[in-house]
Amino acid sequence: MKDEALRVPTHIFREYDIRGIAETELTSETVADIGQAFGTYLSDLGIYAVTVGGDARLSTPRVKASVIAGLTRAGLSVIDIGLVATPAFYWSLHHFGVDGGVMVTGSHNPPEFNGLKLAQGKATIWGDEIQEIARIINEGRMETAGAPGHVRTEDIGQPYLEMLCSKIRLGPKKLKVVLDSGNGTGGLYAPDFVRALGCQAVELFSEPDGRFPNHHPDPTKREYLGPLIKAVRESGADVGIGFDGDSDRIGVVDDRGNMLFGDQLMLLYWREILTANPGAKVIVEVKSSMAVPEETAKLGGRPMWWKSGHSLVKAKMREEGAVFSGEVSGHMFFADEYWGFDDAFYAAGRLLRILSNTDKKLSELIGEMPSYPSTAETRFPCRDDLKFGVVERVRDGAKGLDVIDVDGVRIIHKNGWGLLRASNTQPVLVARCEGRTESDLEEISDDMKRRIMEAGGPDFEWEF
Repeated sequence: MKDEALRVPTHIFREYDIRGIAETELTSETVADIGQAFGTYLSDLGIYAVTVGGDARLSTPRVKASVIAGLTRAGLSVIDIGLVATPAFYWSLHHFGVDGGVMVTGSHNPPEFNGLKLAQGKATIWGDEIQEIARIINEGRMETAGAPGHVRTEDIGQPYLEMLCSKIRLGPKKLKVVLDSGNGTGGLYAPDFVRALGCQAVELFSEPDGRFPNHHPDPTKREYLGPLIKAVRESGADVGIGFDGDSDRIGVVDDRGNMLFGDQLMLLYWREILTANPGAKVIVEVKSSMAVPEETAKLGGRPMWWKSGHSLVKAKMREEGAVFSGEVSGHMFFADEYWGFDDAFYAAGRLLRILSNTDKKLSELIGEMPSYPSTAETRFPCRDDLKFGVVERVRDGAKGLDVIDVDGVRIIHKNGWGLLRASNTQPVLVARCEGRTESDLEEISDDMKRRIMEAGGPDFEWEF
């Protein structure tokens, strides 16, 4: 059935969230229906109280009001926690002892987008559970309560900051830190948190502004790191830390102004975590460098490959009882001393703890780890109705080769690997390659690009 014949468009229901263009796809009526359907879903599970928060986007107040209207129509009581970062929303589920909630956020997408992260229990739903919300609406199964639920507002900013500070104690070395909030939600918490830890903080773009006037709020892309790199070098800072629009992803620049990929950052954390948790399972996201499984195995960990996607990784961590994992895209999940959700402020605190307890600079610590030539996580447009077919044809063409296919297809070469997978949040394909030498990388990249184009994928340029 085509979307036009349905009450809500099904294409906005992604693998682990709901996302679309705010003014045309997330209309007030559509969002209210989603809220009512999610309220129906939760009430069927015996859940009648939720928290609702929103990011700094210009469309967020409208979208948040609409989802609250739908939730209360279904009879749920709502705690409106206002303008917050996504990790603060996650923490609110624990703080208020509720088993459901909605975070209105477009994450790192352009300003015209927005979205909804839906939580049941203490975790976000994903996959078929998200599709069930669409089915509840389009099959007319939404419940309307005899009396609407009530709404109260709560400010959790100070309690959240106090909780963060209680979790981190720094060592003796005093640090200077540049913080780039990108006009997202990072500025609500990061400067106060870092200063409370005893660090000197240099702020960039701390004022929340949903237009994102200074740069796009994605600190894992080189093209948006110019101001952070410049500030680190000019101020002589020990580290630069960036946050995405809703602050569940961290980006890091070392003392020399070099960008760190998420998998490099993971290895830094794993060195500390595996010392305290020998033999721990190491869930390795499929986009990660081969250095992650190789080095964590040397440290006594037990590597296993898994899919990309914050909800998928967190679910796998709970299933395996894992103490830590992360993604190349900057999501970091600490379950050793924290709750296991992706909190870029807490991840920043853990990094500062490591740096404050060593005489070495961050660039020196990174220099101790193996580093192989690689492309960046290269994303290129491909329609939603075509992208999975391209991946499938590349996988079919790799039969007989050494392949990891837990998410897309990762073709293992003698001296490296090439990956293609379909994004679960946007109409794009995602590719990355790595080689032990520059010539290995060039050969593997050429091979992967040829396979993608032969499978019907578009021409594209690698990001290096």
